[in-house]
Amino acid sequence: MSALSTHFSVAEVVVSQPEWGVYYTRSYICGLKGSTVTMGCSYTYPHGYTVQRGFWSRELATDKEPPDLSLDPKYRGRVQYLGYTPGDCKLSLSGVTEQDQGKYYFSFITTYGGKYQGKDGVYLSVSELQVEMIPGSVIEGRDVTLTCKTTCSLTVTPTVTWYKTGSPSSFISSCNPLRLQSVSQRDAGSYSCAVQGESYRSPAVTLDVQ
Repeated sequence: MSALSTHFSVAEVVVSQPEWGVYYTRSYICGLKGSTVTMGCSYTYPHGYTVQRGFWSRELATDKEPPDLSLDPKYRGRVQYLGYTPGDCKLSLSGVTEQDQGKYYFSFITTYGGKYQGKDGVYLSVSELQVEMIPGSVIEGRDVTLTCKTTCSLTVTPTVTWYKTGSPSSFISSCNPLRLQSVSQRDAGSYSCAVQGESYRSPAVTLDVQ
């Protein structure tokens, strides 16, 4: 009978070293004109380094450091870097306009001359609100459907509010689409829509009841 071995085999544990990387939550986001958008982002880097600075830019890095968005006069006061914890690099941009459309990139700089930029970036598309009225020509007693639309699919599903010019309270509904049944002259007027919590309204459409 063979003796039992008193030796334990030892498995070697290999701890993987984090790589340089920037990872965007979405490659594309759609924001409503005048609203605030958030670009989700995280980053990693090897052990032994310390991050000295993180910033967002509209330009890809070449042979020189890309410009920090927060220092650009067009963005100053509208950009807020939300990377409060290590590895987090979220960006908030308020009051978005058509001029803000395009790609955004995160970069970070570490000790020992480490520099890294996430080349994929996030593309921001900016949409206005539009009201679609069906049918376009309205006869008294018929039903009408008003739909508040955007030119791109908003990243966050909004709550829509409707307004009618000349109505006592102005605000009339939070349904989208808005269906008006058996319309009469009382329904005639200008209608516009907005997203709850935002100040921007769509251009108005006029409902003429014949």
